[in-house]
Amino acid sequence: MNIKAGRKGDAMKRRFTVAAVIIAALSMPLSAQWPRRPPPGVPKGPDGKVNLTAPTPRTADGKPDLSGIWEVSPRRETPGSAPPGRPPLALFANLAANIKEGLPFQPWASELSKKRVANQRFDNPDALCLPQGPLQYHLDPQPRQIYHMPGRTLIVYESNYGLRTIYTDGRPLPPPGEPQPYWLGYSIGHWEGDTFVVESNNFRGVEGGNPSDAWLDQMGSPFTNALRLTERFRRPSFGNLEIDVTIDDPKAYTKPFTVRIEQQIVADGWEMTEFICHENQRFLEMTGRGVQK
Repeated sequence: MNIKAGRKGDAMKRRFTVAAVIIAALSMPLSAQWPRRPPPGVPKGPDGKVNLTAPTPRTADGKPDLSGIWEVSPRRETPGSAPPGRPPLALFANLAANIKEGLPFQPWASELSKKRVANQRFDNPDALCLPQGPLQYHLDPQPRQIYHMPGRTLIVYESNYGLRTIYTDGRPLPPPGEPQPYWLGYSIGHWEGDTFVVESNNFRGVEGGNPSDAWLDQMGSPFTNALRLTERFRRPSFGNLEIDVTIDDPKAYTKPFTVRIEQQIVADGWEMTEFICHENQRFLEMTGRGVQK
């Protein structure tokens, strides 16, 4: 069913149009949510709440265990306030919110972003129930769950039923253009100490010509089939996940840039729930682009 979980900090997705806000508001009451089932072994503080700063859990081979359900951290910062060596914090609405100089767009990419915003973001893949861009999925208010498996790590996104496979069996990245382009790219991962490093290419970029393709954020910041994404996952404590993402796309940006994404563990018993975006979906109709009933 098309519902949103009633978790702490769960917020309605920003659709940036009155019509989309109405759609997002049509969620079911908390009484209809799945029952909580707190996982075993969760560290608690004296107040009985989850201790987010408890030590990092580790797998049998001693690596940080990234598995669990994660939601976007509520922490915010002001532009330029990140200390030296730490990338600026990215936001779902705008990757460049904390980058003083903005994104290093190529001229055409800057114009396309402005055009998408001027069009009220009507072609945002999220609003159209299509797979979101890779950073949109990382920053979406709906949660995601990480699973470690032999030879691969999976990330399942509650939003729009996103599924991402990161291969950890030692295979190399395929050459650009060799496999069919993926919405979320082709990803391989390996460990560098306590950091899980993921490299991705072969994304479905703007070259396909679909206006809903290749959105990095809600500002419509585009990417092309030349995008190479590098993500560095770290779990510094039980309740916190840091992901530093480097965007390297010389067709769309004049230089690579890095942003930070922060997430917090969901360990109070809430489970991932079904989110069938197309159920009762009226965005096209309410924005004058669908069959009027």
